[in-house]
Amino acid sequence: QVQLVESGGGLVQAEGSLRLSCAASRRTFSSYVIGWFRQAPGKEREFVAWITWSGGNTYYSDSVKGRFTISRDNAKNTVYLQMNSLKPEDTAIYYCASAAFGSGFRTVAEYDYWGQGTQVTVSS
Repeated sequence: QVQLVESGGGLVQAEGSLRLSCAASRRTFSSYVIGWFRQAPGKEREFVAWITWSGGNTYYSDSVKGRFTISRDNAKNTVYLQMNSLKPEDTAIYYCASAAFGSGFRTVAEYDYWGQGTQVTVSS
């Protein structure tokens, strides 16, 4: 079983930056992709970005493309989400998750393990 722990959330003003971290207890062959999702109050959990452990391939949702950057440090079993030019609509609980199989890795159902989430609040 893979355990994921997010950190780095907080309160920031609009146009500010935050870097989230997702530390995995271990990296397994079955864990192919690490994704970031977010969930705002009253809304469904939505995809933000994913990265592959092996080749570092990445994919972003249109809403964060150009502002957020996902990266990984294989030696530390950690994935990062650098968030720049933050907007009030980015306010949400951010979750990281791992997936072994999927077609696009953009849906909640494709992910097997989830962290507990970290709150990001962007004030206007």
